[in-house]
Amino acid sequence: MQILVGIKWVPNTSNVRFDPKTGALIREGVPSIVNPHDLDAVEFALDLRDRYGGEVNALSMAPPSAIEGLEQVLGMGVDSAILVSDRIYGGADTLATSYVLAHAVKRISNQRGKLDLVIFGQETIDSSTAHIAAQTASWLDLPYLYYVRSVEIKENGFIAVERWLEDEKTIYDLPLPAVLGVAMKSREPRPVRLIYKIRAKAEKPIEIVTNEILKLNPNCVGLKGSPTWVSKIDYTPEVKRKREVFMDPDAGKAAKWLMQKYADEDINLIGGAHR
Repeated sequence: MQILVGIKWVPNTSNVRFDPKTGALIREGVPSIVNPHDLDAVEFALDLRDRYGGEVNALSMAPPSAIEGLEQVLGMGVDSAILVSDRIYGGADTLATSYVLAHAVKRISNQRGKLDLVIFGQETIDSSTAHIAAQTASWLDLPYLYYVRSVEIKENGFIAVERWLEDEKTIYDLPLPAVLGVAMKSREPRPVRLIYKIRAKAEKPIEIVTNEILKLNPNCVGLKGSPTWVSKIDYTPEVKRKREVFMDPDAGKAAKWLMQKYADEDINLIGGAHR
């Protein structure tokens, strides 16, 4: 199988700040990580490769610092990585981002052979929109499914996809190629191995793709191509909590303990605090 997995280089959410004028994330001076839910998608892709053969390529649209994140997934065993990076892409909402990603996917498919699957994590910790998989699939005119937990390859050019939506499991027959959004926390990502990182650096360095290569209309990317506007940003202060834990397994005792806490704090369950 030829698989492409998307990852996002996200700011550490405990330090997220926004530009009050543009509403865009401020990345300067903020430590970043690979979006944890995308690591689920990477593990999902690697597991498919381990079972059925083929290659897994990673794709990220991000500033140059995201090379560190791509090196991490190469260390997990991803075969190669592509970074789409250009200042003109900065400040993009999900529509403009998916537009760029879709064109990057087309380029990869044309260069490296037809892709069977394009895989994303369910959502990102810095925005939690869960839009990218669906929007990228729409630009590519491919079928897609969210909340995917497992895939089995069938012989007729289809895959059997298991999806859980809350507590309901559904099996879909999906034609290839397709786009999948992997359910968060559905698997344990494998550890990074130094030998994989060294081998990838020596044999397949990370490819950098700019808009000079993709040649996309500047009005369709970045802030100019983003119809989403942030009109106002409010920062909510952290609420200090006592973090008390009731350990007795008896449900009746737990209920009485909880009601007593409400009484002690003078809280009305319907109307909120009295004071």
